[in-house]
Amino acid sequence: MWRKLRSSQAVRTVLGRGMASYLRFVWRTQDVVMEPFDLYARADVQVPMILTFWHGQHFLTPFLIKPHHKARVMISRSADADVNAIAAEALGIGAVRGSGAQGRDFRTKGGLNATVEMLRHLSEGTNVAMTADVPKISRIAGLGVVTLAKHSGRPIYPVAIATSNRILARSWDRAAIHLPFGRAAVVAGDGVRVPFDAGTDELETHRREVQRQLEAATARAEELVGRPAAPGGHTHG
Repeated sequence: MWRKLRSSQAVRTVLGRGMASYLRFVWRTQDVVMEPFDLYARADVQVPMILTFWHGQHFLTPFLIKPHHKARVMISRSADADVNAIAAEALGIGAVRGSGAQGRDFRTKGGLNATVEMLRHLSEGTNVAMTADVPKISRIAGLGVVTLAKHSGRPIYPVAIATSNRILARSWDRAAIHLPFGRAAVVAGDGVRVPFDAGTDELETHRREVQRQLEAATARAEELVGRPAAPGGHTHG
């Protein structure tokens, strides 16, 4: 039945706007803590920047953007992702449609055009955001975000958000469905800069650093909301 419903733009619009309203309610009922405590003061001297996060941790990220910050987020072109794009735009975040997939899918799924558009937004002073991992390889950072940083000259800031009240979806990314009236933690990494002349080996080094910072931020966010890390250091917030 969902396959029929998702073909309707009207249905997707209603779902997207409904999602935005629900997420706004969830965020307003959270007791939020941020690390570092001066996160916004640090961010203001680094804009425009590239925010990155894991799939499944993205639903509350629009609320990190302050009114004076312009932002765009990369969202795939699938029908399901259209709901996310509508929700993001309802929350004031413009969508850049395309996939962060690698290899042959980079062109066929709009990755090239989306990357060019993201570079343009960065050059105009707009922050951009994208997931670090690509479907359907959860919690493994891809090369897309470090490649964007290389060509734009802008820093990457890995960010994790966790809430004390949430349900994990049975999806490949174990998406967190956040519930109201709880605690939320936002943790940002130290940041990663990628030189314009970075070669293959150096890109891999920076990819691993993005991975490390995201894992550390996720573990710390989970700790702050009272949820211990899972065995092996992997957490799903």
